[in-house]
Amino acid sequence: MHIVIMGCGRTGAALASEFEARGHTVAVIDQLGDAFRRLPSDFQGQRITGLGFDRDTLVSAGVEDAYAFAAVSSGDNSNILAARVVRETYGVENVVARISDPGRAEVYDRLGIRTVAPVPWTTAQIVSHLLPGGTDAKFVDEAAGVTLRSFGYNEGWLGATVEQLEKATGARVAYVQRFSEGVIPTSATVLQPGDGLHLMMSSDARDAVTRVLSKAPGTRA
Repeated sequence: MHIVIMGCGRTGAALASEFEARGHTVAVIDQLGDAFRRLPSDFQGQRITGLGFDRDTLVSAGVEDAYAFAAVSSGDNSNILAARVVRETYGVENVVARISDPGRAEVYDRLGIRTVAPVPWTTAQIVSHLLPGGTDAKFVDEAAGVTLRSFGYNEGWLGATVEQLEKATGARVAYVQRFSEGVIPTSATVLQPGDGLHLMMSSDARDAVTRVLSKAPGTRA
């Protein structure tokens, strides 16, 4: 598949390297030719100097045959403009734009342009690592009001069954990550040391679930 990336900062260069390593063809666009120095010396893809929302530049990058487009430059406005041009003019369905402003990111996400907002993501990661009940959102559907999150938990839950976890939290155990593999559990599956716990729940249930799992079973909040 062909992937077009706008922005050759650290993120863009890392994406280009990753996609090429997976066997895809890659074109990287940046308005500064010096930015391409961040690409690996053995990078085989296209290096195109220009504006990522300029149509001639996009055509040179092969956007007409692209499977996906990632706008990850340092400018929110440029990323959104490029993403809209690629999606609406060239019909590329798989489009992602990096947006620093979480409010704007949510708006464009609803319009069908998938966005990533670095600040909320970083915040969620820090919370997840620092707090026993920290959570990390894996999937959020605002319209449906549901979310999939990973949860930390008190060691007292080790040995508990999925049935017990679901009864206590009111959430559904979507899967358990065990030895780097995802396990789809049954009601009798037992939580083991090192297991990662991933729950599906209503969007407003996070805090309640966090309180339950941060304490040993039977402990009052």
